[in-house]
Amino acid sequence: MARLDPPVRARAQRLTTETLRHLGALDALLGQHLAHMPPLPVLNVLRIAAYELLAGEAAHGVVNSAVTQIAAMPRHNRAKGMANAVLRKVAGAGMSLADLPASRIPEWLRDPLVMAWGDEIVAACEAVQSRPAPLDLTPREPSTTKTLAETLNATVLPTGTLRIADNVQVTALPGYETGEWWAQDAAAAIPVRVLNPQQGEKVLDLCAAPGGKTMQLAAAGARVTALDISAPRSERIAANLARTGLSARTVTGDALEFTETGWDAILLDAPCSATGTLRRHPDLPHARDGSEIGALIALQSRMIDHALSLLKPGGRLVYCTCSLIPDEGEVQAEEAIARHPGLTADRAALDLPGLDPDWITEEGGLRLRPDLWSDLGGMDGFYVVALRRPR
Repeated sequence: MARLDPPVRARAQRLTTETLRHLGALDALLGQHLAHMPPLPVLNVLRIAAYELLAGEAAHGVVNSAVTQIAAMPRHNRAKGMANAVLRKVAGAGMSLADLPASRIPEWLRDPLVMAWGDEIVAACEAVQSRPAPLDLTPREPSTTKTLAETLNATVLPTGTLRIADNVQVTALPGYETGEWWAQDAAAAIPVRVLNPQQGEKVLDLCAAPGGKTMQLAAAGARVTALDISAPRSERIAANLARTGLSARTVTGDALEFTETGWDAILLDAPCSATGTLRRHPDLPHARDGSEIGALIALQSRMIDHALSLLKPGGRLVYCTCSLIPDEGEVQAEEAIARHPGLTADRAALDLPGLDPDWITEEGGLRLRPDLWSDLGGMDGFYVVALRRPR
C-alpha cells in the first residue's frame, strides 16, 4: 500500500473500508449467484467488484478488471469464467448500495451488546454503521461556531460540534491552516465538556493522543499536561497544539508510572476495545475476536485507581472509553465507586446543552451509542462518567 501513489492509495483504502462496511450484505448478495463460496482470494475480488457495481461504477470496467485480476492468479485462474458470470448477474440486477441491508456486527461483539440493550437497539446501531461517518469539527473558540458553520457549509449539532456530511479533504478546508478548528467526533468532544475545565485549573490529560481533548482543555484556559506513552503520538499532540496556537505541556511516559499529584481534574480516555468507532473503522471487528478485552478491562481498573490517587481532595476524574461494551464503561464506574469509599458519580456534570437525560445510566454515567442522533448522522459509541473524590 505504501508504494502506491497517493490518489491510488486513497482509492484502495476507500474500496477496502467500504467493502468491509458492507461485507455481510455483499456476501449474501454474491451467495445468491454462487453454487459454493470460492477460495478467499477470488472471493475478495468478487466482494470489492460487487461493491463497485453497487456504488455506480461502470459495469464493463469493473467486471473486466475483476476477471483480469483472477486470471493472473496461478492457483485460481480457472475461476475467471465464474467471476465474469456472477458479476454480470450482480450488475444486471440494477441494485445500489441503498438496497443493501445493514451488515450484522460479528457475533463476538453483537452478543454482549444485545444482552445489554436488546436486538432492536443493536440493529439501529448497525444501520448507522452501514453508512460512512460524517466529518465532525470542534471550533477553537465557541463564539466562532456560527460563522464557521456558514463558511464550511456545516451543520451545528446540539452540543456545538460542527458536522460536514460531504466527503471533503480536511486539510483543504478554510480554517485548517490557521487552527480555527480540529477534527473530532461529536461524541469524543463530550468528555471535556463534562469535565468543565476552568481558567487556570491544573488538568492532566492521560492517554492524550492525538490531542483533540488536550486542545479543548487548553482552549478553555486550563494549565494542561498531556501525557501519552508513545513518543510519535506525543509529537503529534505538539504539532496539533502548534497549528491551533494553543499551549500545553506534553510528556511521554506510562500513565501508571506518572506520579505527579495535586491535580484539580484529570481526564482519562483509557485504552479500550475501540468498538464505538466501527463506522470509522469497519475493519475492526474482523481484525479482532474480543480475546483482548479481559486484559483491557484489568488495565482500565488500574488506571482509574492510579488517576484517583493523583487528584487533589475534592478533585474530579472524567473516565471515558470509545467502547460499546458495558464492562469497559458502566461496570468500570460501578466497581470504582465500590472500591473507593466516598467516591461519587457527579450527575450534575452531565446537565449540559444537547445531552438527553435518557442517556444517563443507572450508576450516573453517560452512554452514547451510534444510533443516537441517527437523523443527523449518528455518533461514535462512548461512555463518560465524572467521578469526584471526597474532600
